[in-house]
Amino acid sequence: MEIDAEHRQLVAAVHLERYLHEQIPLSAAMGVRVRMATPERVQLAAPLAPNLNHNETVFGGSAAALATLSCWTLLHLRVASAGLHARLVIQRCTMEYERPIPGDFDAVCRFSDEVAWERFRSTLVRRGRARLTLTAHLVYDVQRMATFEGDFVGTV
Repeated sequence: MEIDAEHRQLVAAVHLERYLHEQIPLSAAMGVRVRMATPERVQLAAPLAPNLNHNETVFGGSAAALATLSCWTLLHLRVASAGLHARLVIQRCTMEYERPIPGDFDAVCRFSDEVAWERFRSTLVRRGRARLTLTAHLVYDVQRMATFEGDFVGTV
């Protein structure tokens, strides 16, 4: 039974990865891979090579893009799992780079604020537009390297 659940999650990750590559071509160019994707947690990975800067570390724009994509993907999954349809875009973001990232890296976005989700969901249904703030961390070798915070807007 557990193997079936793992297999379903793997198949879902493959489909989501294909969707991201087709709908957001930058994700394919960056080599983005879906490690895990649920409405509670999204973890995306990217290799260093296509995201390299002149110092042989991750380019800041690539880091911000992967963090943005992890948050967008989590919200996309939550909206879909709630049976809603919405266009999701980022409105504002901040990124704090704590140290250079010297290799392949991950972006992890976790969701645990059900009150904020319910406010987003009900506002989206009632007004056709809602905003939600999400946070992601960039990780290299199990160490946090950067923190991203973004406001995402959904419209119907």
